[in-house]
Amino acid sequence: MTGHDREATAASGSERDQAAPAGPTPPAGGELDGVDEALALVGPRPQGAAASYTPAEGSATRRHRAAPWPEARAVAARVGRTAPPRTRRVPLGEAVGQVLAEPLTALCDLPSFDTSAMDGWAVAGPGPWAVEDEASILAGHGDSGPLPDGTAVRIATGARVPPETTAVIRSEHGRVDTAGRQLHADREVVPGQDIRPRGQECRSGERLLPASTLVTPPVLGLAAAAGYDELVTFTRPRVEVLVLGDELLTSSLPRDGLIRDALGPMIGPWLRALGAEVLATRRLGDDAEALHRAVTTSDADLVITTGGTAAGPVDHVHPVLRKAGAELLVDQVAVRPGHPMLLARLASGRHLVGLPGNPLAAVSGLLTLAEPLLRGLAGRPAPDPYRAPVRGEVHGHPHDTRLVPFVHRDGRLEPLHYNGPAMLRGTAAADGLAVVPPGGARPGDELEVLDLPWATWSPWTPSDEAGGCFT
Repeated sequence: MTGHDREATAASGSERDQAAPAGPTPPAGGELDGVDEALALVGPRPQGAAASYTPAEGSATRRHRAAPWPEARAVAARVGRTAPPRTRRVPLGEAVGQVLAEPLTALCDLPSFDTSAMDGWAVAGPGPWAVEDEASILAGHGDSGPLPDGTAVRIATGARVPPETTAVIRSEHGRVDTAGRQLHADREVVPGQDIRPRGQECRSGERLLPASTLVTPPVLGLAAAAGYDELVTFTRPRVEVLVLGDELLTSSLPRDGLIRDALGPMIGPWLRALGAEVLATRRLGDDAEALHRAVTTSDADLVITTGGTAAGPVDHVHPVLRKAGAELLVDQVAVRPGHPMLLARLASGRHLVGLPGNPLAAVSGLLTLAEPLLRGLAGRPAPDPYRAPVRGEVHGHPHDTRLVPFVHRDGRLEPLHYNGPAMLRGTAAADGLAVVPPGGARPGDELEVLDLPWATWSPWTPSDEAGGCFT
């Protein structure tokens, strides 16, 4: 048995557990989450295992002790930060979604001249003001010369204010007499009103944004206003995805022991959401030689494999890494689901993340190892960690961290059903994954939150069809 199934069935500490339920039993007729079966397989945990874990060194060999989940993420983040960064200069139109490699410094004053903040009249001196016949100042026109004292001229929003202007009177706050000769103000005129003075937003040379800022549409607008045609950004890390398993179908319904490949369609877009450039998603089946060629010849900064990380008869990732002279940095992580994930440094200096074949276990691997590594390679700063209280009891693994899909509801985390390692139904409806410490959590306990790249905070309450919440 291979691919999506093998991590659920292989012995010796692989992903064998159907996740313990995150809360009360689902209503009758719903699919049960199952119970944790891993205890009978893993065996007693050595005393002090978490404290004594260090990343593997040397050639790729299996380790008997899983990395604690926080340490595994820290290793991946450190690897990403220490990799040599690559930068490039790109036109503004191509920079959105990338990360600034240099601070954004104003190339000019903003605004670069005094401008009108409103449509109305530019006036000089006290009123009433003589209206200049047929005259008006429009945006985009040059210096019109000083405005004589006691006069008014029509002016458009964004137009350059003439020298000697006292204020701008909004159209709705002024009136011209019936003869059209004089302008009267309907309210007090304050010197400087509705004028944006030169340099109000920034002065030339002022730092507007630090390096490592994500380039969003407003950042593009600010850069353009500040005089930029191009930006220096970190190059997107290049990733290649290798999907393993002879049992995987790319179309149609499951049949004859074959199942649909859920990871091939999912992993690439997920990696793009993390800021990566996905070079290719290749399906290799259970071919050790093809896997070795792909791993040793890839030009990607990061190779992602799906499946084949356990110890079954066709789980080829570890033997291929040994043959390729790779160095295991993380080999197995004390997390459910996703226990048999790994991180290796290839002989080329590039890296490989091995994801388990079960879908939610693979998501766990993405969040644990791939996301912090890619964040470092892309120059993105780590998001500020945050915690939120959980609504109900969440069952935990005795020794390992659990990652449980949840939605935000009334300021609390609501765990979702269908959170077994082979399931995506809960994650498809989730805002993120909650980090449940060994032993579980009680109602009101605050849990660390891993947001999904596309999730937004909302009061949406999923229906039972979408995965259902524990109540």
